Amino acid sequence: MMHEAKSIEEQGRSNELAQGRVGMKPGLGENLAEGSAEHRDNGNGDGNGNGHTGLGQATGKALAFVSEFFSGDTDPFDTVEWDLRTASIKDESGGVLFEQVDCEIPVDWSALATNVVVSKYFYGEPGTNERETSVRQLIQRVTRTIADWGKADGYFASEEDGERFYGELAWLCLHQYGAFNSPVWFNVGLYHQYGVGGSRGNYRFDTETKSIRRPETSYEYPQASACFIQSVEDNMEDIMRLATSEAMLFKFGSGTGTDLSTIRSSREKLSGGGTPSGPLSFMRVYDQIAAVVKSGGKTRRAAKMQSLKVWHPDVLEFIECKYKEEQKAHVLIEKGGYDANFNGEAYSSILFQNANLSVRVTDDYMNAVENGQPWATRWVTESNQQEEAPVYDAFELMMRMAECAWQCGDPGVQYDTTINRWHTCPNSGRINASNPCSEYMFLDNTACNLASINLMKFRQEDGTFDVERFQAACRVFFIAQEILVDHASYPTAPIAANSHRFRPLGLGYSNLGSLVMSSGVAYNSDAARGLCGS
Repeated sequence: MMHEAKSIEEQGRSNELAQGRVGMKPGLGENLAEGSAEHRDNGNGDGNGNGHTGLGQATGKALAFVSEFFSGDTDPFDTVEWDLRTASIKDESGGVLFEQVDCEIPVDWSALATNVVVSKYFYGEPGTNERETSVRQLIQRVTRTIADWGKADGYFASEEDGERFYGELAWLCLHQYGAFNSPVWFNVGLYHQYGVGGSRGNYRFDTETKSIRRPETSYEYPQASACFIQSVEDNMEDIMRLATSEAMLFKFGSGTGTDLSTIRSSREKLSGGGTPSGPLSFMRVYDQIAAVVKSGGKTRRAAKMQSLKVWHPDVLEFIECKYKEEQKAHVLIEKGGYDANFNGEAYSSILFQNANLSVRVTDDYMNAVENGQPWATRWVTESNQQEEAPVYDAFELMMRMAECAWQCGDPGVQYDTTINRWHTCPNSGRINASNPCSEYMFLDNTACNLASINLMKFRQEDGTFDVERFQAACRVFFIAQEILVDHASYPTAPIAANSHRFRPLGLGYSNLGSLVMSSGVAYNSDAARGLCGS
């Protein structure tokens, strides 16, 4: 299949490369150390079209697998009992929002799990032959594809090791020991198992040519990461470029965060005369795009985070913007008789409802709050500014954040100084933003693939925690996430390059609260925090 290819020197914006924001130096990887993946054969003498003809670069040897969860004597899908169910989701008045009958579901799965998986993750138009009807199909589509990629890339010491990996991964997903982030379930395997092509794809890093390529189809290299951080520059071209890349992220089920402090204040002057629109004006555009483009083509809302640094001249307007829109909704509901449902017409007619908002505060600012000092903002651009930037009472500004958050939940705060003090890659650039949920904080123009391990599955009957099986499950999921990195696509060339270079992966856990409480430990206690920390 033909691809459009760009060399690292050609792709992206030149100033991003110069500033290290792409995270890939020109020509990186052209002279890989002897013994790397591109210079070793996997023992079978076969390549795979993705440049991995040998073994993993990090370890220098392929992976052997001993089955911990699935014996391999039978099909992993024969290890559960199956049930035919109806998945149904209703609104507050009992009206049916979604329904699918005769869905094949493991007997031990809850009704909630059934409704979520069938409505969100089953592929195909409901009522058609292409529609998935079984959890068996969903898990097989994803895990078979990842295992096949891993075998082709030389991750495993033998064909048998690769098949053991597949059995372990499928068993863990089937028995609810762990789960991938939504874009994996939305997108992975559609091309490789069902032949779904779609429109032209986003960007991927080709490890063979060391270049960024755009596949001809969307799902050959599917979007697999849930969390993205993107930058924006203070010019109209880049501001609109961000709008496009956000829309593509939402289309395939992901969320994104951007710090808007690079956009000059509405109080500043333009070099050609006049005043700029300011970040809040462009937030209106981004908000409406998020409202229109549903996440993954489903009913799920798009996920967005927008932040502004506390030194920005428009910080007060940013703090108050969502609260002021909330007041409009209250008037429409109380005076106009509109439905108070969040998905109703009152809330759909106001702005800033499709993003989380956070103020990036610094140690200097927090010290000013404690000491009752004034807080001076500064212009984004220093030239042609005839007036001083606004000065606020630091404490009053913090109180305004608290009041607005109490009213509508936003803005939150992110501790910019602490975040960058704990930065693991400080020489590659500072951390300016987070993903929508704020568990992923890293460089601009990066993505993170997420998965979660269900802690309650490792609690034994005597109340102890099975550390060895927990470690084994983490190993399986972490390898699966690593395989996904270079088989996924990304909305921009810089993100594709950075994903290959930094390979950000996030393996978290779920059901921590259940584990704490079932162990008889008080939730807010040193013992609970100790359990979490261990």
